[in-house]
Amino acid sequence: MKKNIKKLSSMFLAAVMVLSLAACGLKKPEQQTETKTETETKTETNTEDKTNEEANNGTAIEGVADSEHVTLVYAEVNPADSLMGKTAAKFKETVEELSAGTITVDVQYGGVLGAEGDVLDTMIGGADTIDMARISAFSLNPYGTKLSSLLSVPYMIDNREHFWKIAASEYGQEVLNEPVEIGLGVRGLFFVEEGFRHLFFSKEVKSIEDIKGKKIRVSTDPIMMGMIENLGGSPTSIAFNELYSSLASGVVEGAEQPIANYQSNAFNEVAPYMILDGHTMGAAEVIITETAWAKLSDAQKQAVIEAGKVASEFNGSLSEDNEQACIEELKAEGVTFVEVPDLQPWRDACAETIKKATEGMEDYVKLIQDLAK
Repeated sequence: MKKNIKKLSSMFLAAVMVLSLAACGLKKPEQQTETKTETETKTETNTEDKTNEEANNGTAIEGVADSEHVTLVYAEVNPADSLMGKTAAKFKETVEELSAGTITVDVQYGGVLGAEGDVLDTMIGGADTIDMARISAFSLNPYGTKLSSLLSVPYMIDNREHFWKIAASEYGQEVLNEPVEIGLGVRGLFFVEEGFRHLFFSKEVKSIEDIKGKKIRVSTDPIMMGMIENLGGSPTSIAFNELYSSLASGVVEGAEQPIANYQSNAFNEVAPYMILDGHTMGAAEVIITETAWAKLSDAQKQAVIEAGKVASEFNGSLSEDNEQACIEELKAEGVTFVEVPDLQPWRDACAETIKKATEGMEDYVKLIQDLAK
């Protein structure tokens, strides 16, 4: 990332000092009774220049220090020590640095601002209480987006490399832009991923046949619900923050999550059997409301965009290693992982959902498939 360093001139600092003092009701320097020596004045100016340069840390976007301060409230349903929690922290750290402190990101972890659906309802409804959120890419589908739905089609994405090629493609940018184009009042900023999503259960499941009749928690996304139905399960919609207790009490018998989220939310304590079907990549994106976006200066917007790139790279580099570490730790804690040597029966079972989800979008499907080559 290209770094620009801007050092404010002595004249500008003097002007800022005058305005600040005036705002506090103090006399301007030339109005005060004590006259400073030339040496004292030079010393103070040099100190202020050095302090400002240290605040910028040599990385601030050019011109951003002139911007008014903005606080952005960022909602994350996962804990601070999770993969997505760490990704949010990296974004916060980077954007605050690049904006020379003119942007503060207030990350609210652990779903304290509500489940994902609640957060989206708040943001799309026009309330100013939540400015940013990390959401599953397909969470906007019920609100009218279509392009992101392809990211949740079962067995559409082959591996991590394939996903990041998709994210960097024209199609990926169209996915981020689509909420703006259909007037949802939010826009996508950047992609992240949580690893492939797998099914897990409170009782042992060894094959696709064992899924039949089981109550499985999924989001309200029609594709995910259709997939569970195709596999013979009974899709059940409950809030994410109620999933642990629902698994413990038997309200549901299974669910699906990426491995990192499975561990960070301690689902292994109540559902220690995971079948590695890898039905979809845990594709996600960070969004911001148009209201919050409009508050930012051009330089601050650039800081947000650049910080998003850094957070994406951080997420991608951390995700796979983090997943492997999670698997080893979970095995040591007694989790049973079931490998799926042949996914074709699973694809065949989901053929109806796949066909329905991709109808009329064949060109995009071809683009995605070509990126796997």
